[in-house]
Amino acid sequence: MRPRALEWSVDNCTIGRAMAILGERWTVVVLREVFNGIFRFDDMRVRTGIPRQVLTNRLGVLVDNGILRRVPYREPGARARDEYRLTEKGFDLYPMFVALREWGDRYLADPGGPPLEQVHRGCGARVHATLICEEGHHEIAPRDVVPQPGPGAVRRTPAEV
Repeated sequence: MRPRALEWSVDNCTIGRAMAILGERWTVVVLREVFNGIFRFDDMRVRTGIPRQVLTNRLGVLVDNGILRRVPYREPGARARDEYRLTEKGFDLYPMFVALREWGDRYLADPGGPPLEQVHRGCGARVHATLICEEGHHEIAPRDVVPQPGPGAVRRTPAEV
């Protein structure tokens, strides 16, 4: 039996569009740094080893796409510079980073354990990514999720299928 997904176009796929912005390794590393409170260009460069031009380009992409915003600052006796802060659109990526970290912790951590934990500021307990539905069902297993065409789905013509 052929998967139903073959009947639908992927030309307007939002995952593909998101990956066009986020799918480059250094972009994810830059976002990791900002999520961890590293906002300044030189701090990011030294901490990550990202080449200067690559970091400039990645920050530009994130600013141009409304994920980060520039906030001017000036150290005494130095020229004005920018910090890079998350926008609401950027903060909305946080659950993805928690899920990515959890996957990495499970399959890629050193024998001593993961190098970072994310904890709830209010109680100190570790934070996890979970699937919930709009009806409020919590901790849904991935195998209990079924893809189906959404309101923007475009059916492929018989010649394309």
